[in-house]
Amino acid sequence: MSVRRTVLPSGLRIVTEEVSSVRSAAVGIWINIGSRDETPATAGASHFLEHLLFKGTTSRTAMEISSSIEAVGGEMNAFTSKEYTCFYARVIDNDLPMAIDVLADLITSSLVTAADVDAERKVVLEEIAMRDDDPSDLVHDLFSDTYYGDIPVGRPILGTVESIKGMSRNTVFNYYKKKYLPENLVVAVAGNIKHKKVVAAIEKALSRDGYLDNHAAPVLRENTLVKPRNQQAVGSIYRKTEQSHMFYGLEGVARSDERRFAMGVMASALGGGMSSRLFQEIREKRGLAYSVYAYAQQFAGTGVLGFYAGCNPAKSVEVIEIIQEVLADVVDRGLTQEEIERAKGAVRGSLVLSQEDTGSRMSRIGKSEIVYGEIMSFDEILKSIARVTPDEVRAVASEFLIKSPTLAVVGPHKDLRKFEKALRNGGSK
Repeated sequence: MSVRRTVLPSGLRIVTEEVSSVRSAAVGIWINIGSRDETPATAGASHFLEHLLFKGTTSRTAMEISSSIEAVGGEMNAFTSKEYTCFYARVIDNDLPMAIDVLADLITSSLVTAADVDAERKVVLEEIAMRDDDPSDLVHDLFSDTYYGDIPVGRPILGTVESIKGMSRNTVFNYYKKKYLPENLVVAVAGNIKHKKVVAAIEKALSRDGYLDNHAAPVLRENTLVKPRNQQAVGSIYRKTEQSHMFYGLEGVARSDERRFAMGVMASALGGGMSSRLFQEIREKRGLAYSVYAYAQQFAGTGVLGFYAGCNPAKSVEVIEIIQEVLADVVDRGLTQEEIERAKGAVRGSLVLSQEDTGSRMSRIGKSEIVYGEIMSFDEILKSIARVTPDEVRAVASEFLIKSPTLAVVGPHKDLRKFEKALRNGGSK
């Protein structure tokens, strides 16, 4: 198995991983554009465009796009994040050239007609409504807005009802033509492939209408420090739900910070599984919640360490206080050697298990290239996790677990004073 990389004069990057033991291949076209690249006027445009590119090109109808992949038993989809968008397909290795051609067609030659914009607008509005109907999902967008304030990284990927309703065809189409340039693209392929053949197929498919003619350098996102604006301590959305859905978050490390490995191990020890500290304290010992978890999330120039719990509204403050007590104890006494080793094993194991198929391998190399401009080998990642020491975990705990917390709550709460009081009593020291 080997990872190879080619950069074309146009700035297009191609990364591949050969896995000769399988008969499948996965291809993803990654665009270095996400919701944090939008203005208030184009809020949600990256995700809206992700939908629209499947609606038809100069050479294929929407039906032809979907049927070409499904007719060979393959799968195709796309997703949008705050920092990138990805269109991907997974097929039998013999059908890879066709899959590359279909995805490339979306990138170079989509029509984005006014009729399709109006039709898909309804779909996106339904997706926003679906998010609003799921408090366990909604609370994460609420936290971003509460923590970051009105800056691009804090805005929802889906946009808002107002921004989507007001977005014209010209706005979306101009966004497409301005952002979807070769220097912003990475094409990642993993499976039973040969690098040179893949490069040739990609060059051929993306050469439509002179798309690769201009010379440029690959564009990487700058790791400029991001500072929240008008940050609030508590954000709340009232819902008549049976549970309070809460996300308790703190400042974390940015994606370029080498401490991200120690932060990931600490997050796993605190809320990464059934043996984690918070799961044991909140669910197993007290039975206060069904779902409890933690994660460390990194972006360019910023990051967040967060803790989620869903519980009976009457127990919400108690759960927050337990989270604070656990974090304070980790600051004062640290995690045990056993907890750290168990967390390191969990992080390494989940990483290895996630790489069992070509789609996951494609995602790893594609995301690594679009985010870092290089691909850290799988062994290097595992070694970086294994090298995390108790002192490094203690250092990130001492620095970040005492940061002022931000709380997002979705549930039947009209009076937020009890939450504000809980944060004051157990927040920064």
